[in-house]
Amino acid sequence: MHMNLSMRQMRAFLHVARIGNFTRAAEQAHMTQAGLSTLVREMERQLGTRLFDRTTRMVVLTAAGRRLLPVVERVLGELDDVTGRLSAEGEEARQTLRIAATPLVSSHLLPQVFAGFRQSHPRIQLRLFDADLREVETLVAAGEADMGLGFFFKAAPGLERVAVGHFQLMRVMPAATGAPGVGSAPWAALRGTSLLGLPPGNPIQKLIDRHLAAIGQADPARPAFNLFNTLIAMVEAGFGSAVMPTFALAACRRHAVRADLLVKPKVGVDFYRITRRGVHETEAMQAFCATLAKALPALSR
Repeated sequence: MHMNLSMRQMRAFLHVARIGNFTRAAEQAHMTQAGLSTLVREMERQLGTRLFDRTTRMVVLTAAGRRLLPVVERVLGELDDVTGRLSAEGEEARQTLRIAATPLVSSHLLPQVFAGFRQSHPRIQLRLFDADLREVETLVAAGEADMGLGFFFKAAPGLERVAVGHFQLMRVMPAATGAPGVGSAPWAALRGTSLLGLPPGNPIQKLIDRHLAAIGQADPARPAFNLFNTLIAMVEAGFGSAVMPTFALAACRRHAVRADLLVKPKVGVDFYRITRRGVHETEAMQAFCATLAKALPALSR
């Protein structure tokens, strides 16, 4: 026989069994006595046996009731235990924000943003995974990171992409002393210069290469480095110039290089946040994105 006892029925039974009085049990259960009696009667009907002997003064468990009591106590105890733990885990998950970001973002932008965010939101824990663009997408798609940050030129299947910042392409060249401010230069000024770059498959490099091809500077064999930090250090050491987004200006300031915004044409690059499609945006995510949006413009000045 298929049994379908509800948690409300079992809780009603437990209250009456422990207190031995329907009126006081109803008070403790925060319900009417009629409601409590109905739940117990339904339970008895489903089980096909009486669970209590009712006298005028008290309510006593029958033999069947005594056999059922430890089972109900154990079931409800385990349920309360696991729901309490799940609720605590859910609360902890809501208070932990896991962010995956590309290396330059991780090393130059997020430390300052994290520090500011921690002061304004001390209850939210931040965890950072630094990884390349593809791996950032994988972590977010697998639910191992709540959001990813980087220059995503298109959204991977199952991910949503929102622009959170806008940068311009610039030329970075060696400078004998630290560069005073940011100048500007036309793309044509790159003609005939020795250039370094990111790997040819990198989406930013593909965009750069389209503009370099327009001035006859396409060169698939140019020296390439995976990380902006390495690229900037190689420029500083005199191996050539490089084109990169103004996002890297903070990193450039730590090296003896000069930066000039590229004009004629000006070329913009959007910086994105990616999340898993359909995932609820928590308050922690919203708060972090607001902090990030405030911090980003300062990086391209």
